[in-house]
Amino acid sequence: MITNLINMKKVMKAVAALMLMITAVCTVGCVKDSGNSSYYGHECVDLCLPSGTLWATCNVGADKPEGYGNYFAWGEIQPKETYNWSNYKYSIGDGVWIPNPGVWENLYLTKYCTLSSLGNNGFTDNQTTLFPEDDAAEANWSRGWRMPTREDWQELLDNTTNIWTTQNGVNGRLFTAANGKSLFLPAAGSSEGDESTRGHYWSMSLNAGYPHYAMGLYFVSDDCVLIDECRRDGFSVRPVHSVHVK
Repeated sequence: MITNLINMKKVMKAVAALMLMITAVCTVGCVKDSGNSSYYGHECVDLCLPSGTLWATCNVGADKPEGYGNYFAWGEIQPKETYNWSNYKYSIGDGVWIPNPGVWENLYLTKYCTLSSLGNNGFTDNQTTLFPEDDAAEANWSRGWRMPTREDWQELLDNTTNIWTTQNGVNGRLFTAANGKSLFLPAAGSSEGDESTRGHYWSMSLNAGYPHYAMGLYFVSDDCVLIDECRRDGFSVRPVHSVHVK
């Protein structure tokens, strides 16, 4: 009996020591430091998010945080002159919008489709997340970088405060974390315009309920939300890099 009690105390001490080590390790990851890190030549900032995800400090196609960068249709990896359903990579048809009941006609998807009624010849693949070859972040930067998921954007919103501001003469939203570090997203507008007044940033997550659309972050001066965006449209891409918290 006495031996069992001694062994139990040893186990409890070992568990307590392990928990202390884990706490210390996680705390180190949240300490404010003087600079950002980089991965394959691209700078990233550690906002001490629960997932450990690091956010790039620039858009794809930009060389500074205030740069607008390139616009990409969802699932495409190169910018282009015009953005419409007729030249969208993964659809057939020119897409006619019918306001009532609010649907696209003469438009059929050939990839990332969850509804047979919207797929070409009834096509579905039930893929709701972009493959690496269709990820504008990974294709243009390198493996290890990727477009954010809907959950990544939500985590950013939940674990930072964000305000509309002007940085080096460029309007946008500044996300500030508890560790004092911040992330600036310029109001780059879209392929349709609206530069300096709106921001449209893609996620890699499809709207499974209506696959003509994918999820993205949208903001103006007085609002910042996750919404569904039309896959054909050209929006900004801000990459992320996932690592284990050290």
